[in-house]
Amino acid sequence: MTVTAEGPLPPVPYDVAIVGAGVVGCAIARDLARRPRLRVALLDAQDDVGQGTSKANTAILHTGFDATPGTLEARLVREGYARLGAYAAETGIPVERVGALLVAWDAEQLAALPGLAEKAARNAYPDTVLLGPEELYAREPHLGPGALGALHVPGESVICPWTTTLAYATQAVRAGVDLHLNTAVRGADRADGHLLTTSRGTLRARHLVNAAGLHADTLDRALGHDDFTVTPRRGQLLVYDKFARPLVRHILLPVPTALGKGVLVAPTVHGNVLLGPTAEDLRDKRATGSTADGTAALREQGRRVLPALLEEEVTAVYAGLRAATGQEDYRITAHPGQAYVTVGGIRSTGLTASLAIAAHVTGLLADGGLDLGPVREPEPLTMPNLGEAFPRPYQRADLIAADPAYGTLVCHCERVSRGEIRDALASTVPPRTLEGLRRRTRARGGRCQGFYCGAAVRELFERGAGP
Repeated sequence: MTVTAEGPLPPVPYDVAIVGAGVVGCAIARDLARRPRLRVALLDAQDDVGQGTSKANTAILHTGFDATPGTLEARLVREGYARLGAYAAETGIPVERVGALLVAWDAEQLAALPGLAEKAARNAYPDTVLLGPEELYAREPHLGPGALGALHVPGESVICPWTTTLAYATQAVRAGVDLHLNTAVRGADRADGHLLTTSRGTLRARHLVNAAGLHADTLDRALGHDDFTVTPRRGQLLVYDKFARPLVRHILLPVPTALGKGVLVAPTVHGNVLLGPTAEDLRDKRATGSTADGTAALREQGRRVLPALLEEEVTAVYAGLRAATGQEDYRITAHPGQAYVTVGGIRSTGLTASLAIAAHVTGLLADGGLDLGPVREPEPLTMPNLGEAFPRPYQRADLIAADPAYGTLVCHCERVSRGEIRDALASTVPPRTLEGLRRRTRARGGRCQGFYCGAAVRELFERGAGP
């Protein structure tokens, strides 16, 4: 097992190369790692896993109630919801089953709710309940005035997206997958298998999986296909301080439109409240900056949904790009003659569907001639808990008694201990930047955004958190 970010790539061919180490690419790598006979490479242009869309989504574990019935996405989200729920329980990934409320603010939206309930039933989710205004406000007393009713979807949940991606990558690497970071694919040719030209030299593989997210269409065209075009859809979000958390009990959703699920207000497993995202179709696949117009529009919509939220402090503003294709479905296609599978157009539901997508892609590879060999399940894994609803290390007397470093706080806003930072730096897939460390521990991610703890965290990072 190796994790590399510099130097030449191995000259020996791989059985499978996966381009893109987002949540879906890492899930595919983990699934293939269950087949010890295979030699698998996972490549990413960035310096960490989950650096693209995966790190900047709304962190919702979807039931799939509002997917387009009969689509591949609907099936994989439904299967993935069950798979990821079980996986999170096994590995300690924080999940809170808070439920969702689709709130109707006018007569037209209210009339649409029964149809959404029927759609949910067609997607094998019959548990929705229509609520009148009285029950709605009893459930969400801080909701803005004027709501006429809602559709309750009890199974919708919030999850930690960073820990999910990292868990997949950790198990994949421990089971023998080679993770090559800082490895941008610049060209692809068919020459005795696949020959990838990268920023770190060439890499050969018998089979190729394109999970390149925003750049999946570019790699697809390099291999002679023109099935879809990715339009980056920017979603800007505001993160409110933990003091806002008591204001909201459910994920508050608007009635969806053709552009997406719309602007939501949602609790997070980290104890904050999210407001967003926007939906802006752009041309630049690197345009992850926030704008004054975008944040102003979010605040205006948030004012109607949860007026008291606007009185709370914003601790972070971020933006992510989703891989919109203009299609109603995922663009997952096998090209058996090329020993190649495209995994494109994976939108915001990709986190939920990730394990089901991985199983589906493994099946497509097998249908295309890949001899999978016997199965060996990965070793059990317990991920560090970043969720506020579960005991954190600083709250566990047993951990602190065994190792006082878990009782020594470095980041006081997020209650991150020296022991957690040390563990992250020594982990199977360690952070290479302070931002990577933040995603693994929440250090510097709180109210002060590192103003007080920044120097101490940097010192520990630079010396590897040793004694």
